[in-house]
Amino acid sequence: MPAGHVETDLITREELQLAARNHGMPLEALRYPITPVGLHYLLVHYDIPAVDPVAWRLEIGGLVEKAMMTFSLDDIRAMPATSLAVTMECAGNGRTALSPRPLSQPWILEAVGTGEWRGVSLRRVLEQAKPRADAREVVFTGLDHGLEGGIEQDYQRALSIADASRKEVPGLASTSCAAEPPMRPERCSRSTSPGRPAATRTTRSSG
Repeated sequence: MPAGHVETDLITREELQLAARNHGMPLEALRYPITPVGLHYLLVHYDIPAVDPVAWRLEIGGLVEKAMMTFSLDDIRAMPATSLAVTMECAGNGRTALSPRPLSQPWILEAVGTGEWRGVSLRRVLEQAKPRADAREVVFTGLDHGLEGGIEQDYQRALSIADASRKEVPGLASTSCAAEPPMRPERCSRSTSPGRPAATRTTRSSG
């Protein structure tokens, strides 16, 4: 992922590379309550990881009362699940109208879509780990890995303990989404937190 800003109205080589790798939702698809399979916008931040769903594990550690906990994909799928229809919009949607604009995926207005996500509530997973009283945030580290601004890094996002533990609009450790084709191996699980900024809302979970 490149870094910096673009001072010209002309598209750069770096933006063209990103536009070829990612794609937006055709705005005609706004007519559907749930974005049809294959029409959801796609944004790949770093390299797409190769993951064995059988060997994949969700690990929870840090400021928790229980020692490092691990869950297999089957463990998560065995927990009581719920479904939520969630509209997501990339935090960078419309960035082509900015001047100067960030050197990133050149979205116009098409980085939006609605999917029906299914999974176990983050609250239920956290209750098993028992966060300590001094814990403030849940940090999600994805398997996505790459370079940004010349710095090698992992894809990470965070939610406050309060947001991750909500009852009224639960965050999900999602294992499927009706807006997408059958989940690719690297998409073992995602955290989904409706009502929160897109930059902190969704990430593939690490193993």
